Amino acid sequence: MNVLIAIDLSKASQIILNYVKTLALDLSAKVWLLHVAKPELGFVGFGQGQQPVGDQVAQKFPKEHKELQNEAEKLRNSGIDARALLLQGSAIEVILDESSKLKIDLIVVGSHGHGAVYHLIVGSVSEEVLQRSSCPVLVVPTHDRT
Repeated sequence: MNVLIAIDLSKASQIILNYVKTLALDLSAKVWLLHVAKPELGFVGFGQGQQPVGDQVAQKFPKEHKELQNEAEKLRNSGIDARALLLQGSAIEVILDESSKLKIDLIVVGSHGHGAVYHLIVGSVSEEVLQRSSCPVLVVPTHDRT
């Protein structure tokens, strides 16, 4: 099974990764950790809104690259076949494109629990991926709501 985990490298990412760790081990899944760096002003992507990975993106975003590689290494140390992907572009488009390219069986995203006004103005990556994905999507709540 191929699982794509989209993370933003925030504190919420740890909640998602902790949850998925058990799932990935139980399913003997190959895990792709994906972080999408925000495009710079004037960014023109290749294909469906993304820039090829390579060293260019890693050099532009060294902190994100290091954090992502560290998270993938932690998963590998837990016995999970994990790979890290750092791409630049529109998060929704990159997630959907990569899930198609990698023949992903399950996409995992987090829900930050922002309110209705935030979603009206900014939108939600999780909601859009859920609506547009051709494979199952697991949404992990990462907020404390009582």
